[in-house]
Amino acid sequence: MKKHLIFDLDGTLIDSAPSILEGYDHAFKTTATPLKVPLTSDVIGPPLIESLRILSGCDDEALLQSLAAVFKQHYDSTGYLKSVVFDGVTDMLQQLHNEGYQLYIATNKRFFPTKKIISHLQWAPFFQGVFALDYFQPALSRKAEMVGRIVQDLALPIDECLYIGDRLEDGLAADAHQMDFVLVTWGYAEDASLKKPHWQSCTVVNDLPKLIAGLKGSA
Repeated sequence: MKKHLIFDLDGTLIDSAPSILEGYDHAFKTTATPLKVPLTSDVIGPPLIESLRILSGCDDEALLQSLAAVFKQHYDSTGYLKSVVFDGVTDMLQQLHNEGYQLYIATNKRFFPTKKIISHLQWAPFFQGVFALDYFQPALSRKAEMVGRIVQDLALPIDECLYIGDRLEDGLAADAHQMDFVLVTWGYAEDASLKKPHWQSCTVVNDLPKLIAGLKGSA
């Protein structure tokens, strides 16, 4: 039985693309930096500096840090408030919480705005823990490392854990620890065509609790 449910955030529980893309646009315009890649939801998901590197097409650390500072100021003050909850997600989280599952967040988003979003949405009572790459010190570089640390630090039995996300990276992070994975496709899910045969998939938010209840052991 799955007791510990670890959720990705962006593209899984919330649509943060409009607020993040607005922040990127603000950062590039403020610093007069030309965009090398179109501002689409394809750039949502990786850590901030990695996304800025892709968008700017350069590895100039000073420029990347300048862009990051402008983005953070905008996103952390007002941008995060524009995150939109996917239809049915709050009720789904409430149901899973009421049924006794232990819920966690594991996201590439920075920890500071993640906590602000969770507080703003009044989701704090649902989650036993909220984790980001920079929650850990030193900061982790990959989601697979984060999933591993969560399992290790909280002493969670792998066969009782399930990771739920919308990206190939999420599934590979679960695979790195022999953890079951559900690929949800109501969010960004551009990677859905790369789904591994042993992964579960879910296309409707309201169907997720039933799918989870039907999972017995490890894949």
